[in-house]
Amino acid sequence: METNLFSGRKISSAYLRMSLPLVLSMAVTLIYNLADTYFVARTNDANLVAGVSLCAPVFTVLMAMGNIFGQGGSSLISRLLGSGSGQGARRVSSFCFYATLFGGVAVGVLMLALRAPLLRLIGADADTYAHASDYFTWLALGAPAVMLSFIHSNLLRSEGMSRESMLGTVGGALVNIVLDPIFISTLGMGARGAAIATVIGYVFSDVFFAVIVIRRSAHLSVWPVQVRACRAEAAQIFGIGIPAAIVNVMQSASVVLMNQYLLPYGNEKIAAMGIALKVSMIALLLLTGFAFGGQPLFGYFYGARNRQRLAELFGFCMRFIVALAVLLAAAIFAAAPLLMRCFMSDAGIVADGAQMLRFQAVTIPLVGAILLMTIVFQSMGKVAGSFVLSISRQGVVFVVALLCAQALAGYTGVIAAQAIADVATAFIAVALFFTTLRGELYGASAR
Repeated sequence: METNLFSGRKISSAYLRMSLPLVLSMAVTLIYNLADTYFVARTNDANLVAGVSLCAPVFTVLMAMGNIFGQGGSSLISRLLGSGSGQGARRVSSFCFYATLFGGVAVGVLMLALRAPLLRLIGADADTYAHASDYFTWLALGAPAVMLSFIHSNLLRSEGMSRESMLGTVGGALVNIVLDPIFISTLGMGARGAAIATVIGYVFSDVFFAVIVIRRSAHLSVWPVQVRACRAEAAQIFGIGIPAAIVNVMQSASVVLMNQYLLPYGNEKIAAMGIALKVSMIALLLLTGFAFGGQPLFGYFYGARNRQRLAELFGFCMRFIVALAVLLAAAIFAAAPLLMRCFMSDAGIVADGAQMLRFQAVTIPLVGAILLMTIVFQSMGKVAGSFVLSISRQGVVFVVALLCAQALAGYTGVIAAQAIADVATAFIAVALFFTTLRGELYGASAR
């Protein structure tokens, strides 16, 4: 573990040292997502694009399941290392690894058993069912590999090994990007080829991470004999990991619900929204990378009871992330039609997608602040605050916003619902800051 990185460096330097490799890995992941969409979209088959887009929530659920132990374990391990408990970190990391491996097998089997009803649930119809089924089936078969990749990509950063975490993620994404055009177009495998390339990329990352943990990590383990977590540790893992996973699950649910509300307007609207959400991921992944980049530092300083550096880190991160979000929002808003034309030439889909993109972009600065607040609650082990924010933006608040906006404004209300939910969630985040977080950061004098 790089002790100087956590306790000796200037806050801004330590934060950027931890964040930049993660942001780079997020950027490569973004390139993969865009490449995946690009190669599918170049077939100019709206039903194929829609079928693959419909399965995006399925992948997000797998990521959520992995993040229960990835983010929950990372939060706890950072605090354990801050308090000097290296042996505890080894036990927790091994527990998280094997819990995810066996959980991934169970999830994959359940997905295959319930394939037909789940495909209908996510919005597949007669035109898109075959494409969605191909993609879904291979994601189910690869569920253990997909879920495992989110374990060590998180846990390595809790030990200060952000560069190694980046290399594993980037390597898997590059394998995926290389295989996409071969499987999708050259071999003519369509949606099935896109899913197979995705799974192979995650297998590469899993093998890379396992080698790094075995050969280079001082505080992480994959040995079965060290699989143990006491009741309090398991409660912390699940108490932080489940709200973190809820963010991903709610993201999936919001996309499914959005697609259901767009379905009466045609598959072209679903295809446009699928591409718009991929493009808006440019900003969201970058902001998520910078927010998560500070998680090991927040956890370490909180575990070490170093309130001064904790408050300094929070202030720097908030200023940095909100400023970046403003720039990203302005760029996406201005270039929305051009960004859509990079994927499809259909004039109707470009026009619809540009309007959708602008609704997504307008509240990106608020989303940046919400992301940081959520990460801080997770890092400090604050289960209640993490849970409330996790079920808000793309959960309860989004559902209420979608129902009300659709009733009042029809189609326009549907595509504006996420922006409305973002504004409402920002108010909730501000209230949580003043009632819970402010005292933890600045002490009794802040109350």
